[in-house]
Amino acid sequence: MTGYDGILLIDKPTGITSSKAVTRVRSALGGVKVGHLGTLDPFASGLLPLCVGAGRKIAQFLNVADKSYQGTITLGVTSDTLDATGEISPAGAVPELGSEDLRRLEARFTGTLEQVPPAFSAIKKGGVPMYRLARSGVEVELEPREVTIYRLRLEARGRDTLEVDLDCSKGTYVRALARDIGKELGCGGLLASLRRTAFGPFRLDRATSLESVLDEETREEALGRALLCPAEALGHLPSIEVDRRTAEDLRRGRQGALLGLGRSPRGAEDRACIMCQGSLVAVVAPQDRGWRLSRVFD
Repeated sequence: MTGYDGILLIDKPTGITSSKAVTRVRSALGGVKVGHLGTLDPFASGLLPLCVGAGRKIAQFLNVADKSYQGTITLGVTSDTLDATGEISPAGAVPELGSEDLRRLEARFTGTLEQVPPAFSAIKKGGVPMYRLARSGVEVELEPREVTIYRLRLEARGRDTLEVDLDCSKGTYVRALARDIGKELGCGGLLASLRRTAFGPFRLDRATSLESVLDEETREEALGRALLCPAEALGHLPSIEVDRRTAEDLRRGRQGALLGLGRSPRGAEDRACIMCQGSLVAVVAPQDRGWRLSRVFD
């Protein structure tokens, strides 16, 4: 343990990459190892969970999380990046949209969809990120990907602006959703603003500003509020309490100690946390109606 261990919930400002946020936090915390669970576009703001110190050991149990966003879509225009940072072009007349039209749009784009990712994305083609190929003028045909939008709410704000609020699966591009809504309406559309409000079990209201972590005067207070210890960060998983002897056996990697923990429910897919007096011992996964070790913690 480094003294800074867990998942740090940052409210990332616009105009900075996720990697730059990681670099700045690492420097502020004296060089402790820091990583992020998933990038947030530079033009977007909101929740950016960072794995700090021993928190990196639980990243594998958090990186498939669903996400929530709020943003605005500008209709009648398109851009090469699908957002307001790209080269913007007029696309078509914006139709009048009533509440019934918006509810139909919501239904059309809710559920499991085939979505073509943006050309300007971190997806790699032949080992090269797509955004690098796009900036070089190389056109590559992208295959559609299956994504799920669990909840979608659209509200009109003026003739050419839609407010969007959604819950979606990992891998969903809200920029691509803005493009597809514009196509559906026949007028084009781009994502004008975006704010991530949730990442799996984490919520934006628990996050702290990047500036508060970088400032020595506010750092400790900010970390006290927004740095979740590994056990708390995995609090959405079921837990199994064990005694000290079992905990020690598990920390030594002795699978046999799992035999006394009973059986996982038939067909269970969820992992569970092994706890001992408030301390995280291990994460286990179902196996043959029993358990197997996924990760052990000191």
